[in-house]
Amino acid sequence: MRIITVKLPEQFLEAIDELVNTGRYTSRSEVIRLALNDFIRKELWVSDSE
Repeated sequence: MRIITVKLPEQFLEAIDELVNTGRYTSRSEVIRLALNDFIRKELWVSDSE
């Protein structure tokens, strides 16, 4: 995997940290990867059906 730098609003970071701190995910990276995966699948699926 490659490392990238992303700027996020503080509110997003706090929400991501809460997901990690409650044990739902193992890291910030995992949360962001899964969220991007869902977003990309949705966007590509919508684009393909238009």
